[in-house]
Amino acid sequence: MSALVLTGAGIRVEDVAAVARDGRKVEVAPAVMERLDRARKVLDRAAASGQPIYGVNTGLGANLGTSVSGDASAFQRQLLDGRSGAVGDVLPQDIVRATMLARVAMFSAGGSGISSEVFVALTDALNAGVHPVMPSLGSIGDSDLVLMATLGRMLTGDGESDFQGRRMPAAKALAMARLAPVSLAPKDGLSLISASAVSAGSGALTVADAQSAFAQQQQAGALTMEGIGANQTILDPRLQAARPAAGQQQAAKGLRDLLARDETPAPAILQDPLSIRCMPSIHGALLQAIDQARQAVEIELNAAADNPLVLGNDAMVLSTGNFHTPSLSLAFETLGLAIAQCAAASAARFIQLTGSGRNGLPKYLSPVGGASAGFVPLQKTVSAILAAIRHKANPVMLDFLPVSEGVEDHATQAPLAVSKCADMIVLWQRLIAFELMAAAQAVDLRNGLTLAPATAAIHGAVRALVLPLKEDRPQGIDAEAICAALASGSWQA
Repeated sequence: MSALVLTGAGIRVEDVAAVARDGRKVEVAPAVMERLDRARKVLDRAAASGQPIYGVNTGLGANLGTSVSGDASAFQRQLLDGRSGAVGDVLPQDIVRATMLARVAMFSAGGSGISSEVFVALTDALNAGVHPVMPSLGSIGDSDLVLMATLGRMLTGDGESDFQGRRMPAAKALAMARLAPVSLAPKDGLSLISASAVSAGSGALTVADAQSAFAQQQQAGALTMEGIGANQTILDPRLQAARPAAGQQQAAKGLRDLLARDETPAPAILQDPLSIRCMPSIHGALLQAIDQARQAVEIELNAAADNPLVLGNDAMVLSTGNFHTPSLSLAFETLGLAIAQCAAASAARFIQLTGSGRNGLPKYLSPVGGASAGFVPLQKTVSAILAAIRHKANPVMLDFLPVSEGVEDHATQAPLAVSKCADMIVLWQRLIAFELMAAAQAVDLRNGLTLAPATAAIHGAVRALVLPLKEDRPQGIDAEAICAALASGSWQA
């Protein structure tokens, strides 16, 4: 895999996933180093002139009016130590790596005034696999500085790191990787922490996961249409063009491709339930939400969002609010709602498949009938999962308190909006697994059915993991096997 070259623009969701999960290396274009050096000189000249510069010669937050002089490096380390208040479960390695890449990508856009030595040290740590131990709780979305403080401290040799699968003091990890702790110049500490890199990095991974789950949901929906004998004329492109809602034509085409065959089977009934008949509309809305989240994330990944911001070409240093991320938070709240809506339709299709025998299917999808429970007990599990998704769909971006003596009286809760959306995807994939399992059973019970090539492959992927249900057995184990394949990337259909 070739290295990802940072140029200050063009970083995409897929780049973050490749670095965070596949170990792709990062290189820096020469123009980036020139940009950083130019901004650093502007910052140093402005500080030498006596200009008040937030976090360089003034305190932070409520201490804005406090002048700072003396040992600049010691003050920057004090900023890191004083804001290391994160607690809770440690973030997974892929999110930490995504955070590190997000920060170096943002630095590459220019504007931070970061020392080139610190920038290179962060890039080297990422490539060497030296990661800070980063607790998950502490950011309210006014940049992720409380979480990012662990990254800054790691580069100075303080705190703890993960390296080669072991947790150890940061200084030891750096030494084992043949890296040296950095010394912080003016603003370096603030530059390392004053960014929404956790939100942007984890957001990129969440978008990648949502795209993957969407493709799996399309497969499950198509197999359901086969198993229940749905009226496939709902996918006619002329019908979709008559109401060109966002994403609807694209979703319908995806389903149409999955169901493509030489001869479309006759439908069992004229009109199917809405969870089937309106699949293009429901899935299309989700596609739109994924695209909006992608756009919001990629803006952050390629933005100069520091406060204060160094305008290298204009030789100025100005205070900003660029670190604030309401659009990012709103995009993930919207994505969460779209996922919840799509998951609810998947659950509804499961109920239709496993109920009293729609469209000639046997009751509860049981081939033996009688007192056999078949699939119907799983309706409770599906309902419980959907309730958990619905709970997480509740918005959080309006939940904040004024802090820091009222200086920080608004917040976006972006990291929480992203993390709960990521949790919803995990739950949603469980529902997709249930739908796939029920749809495959329906196909098996529909004697003489000839599947489309693509849906035959989907059915085969299910059957490679679980056998058809002939008599009652513990089906939670079956659902977990399918879900594990969906979540791990090993699902092949």
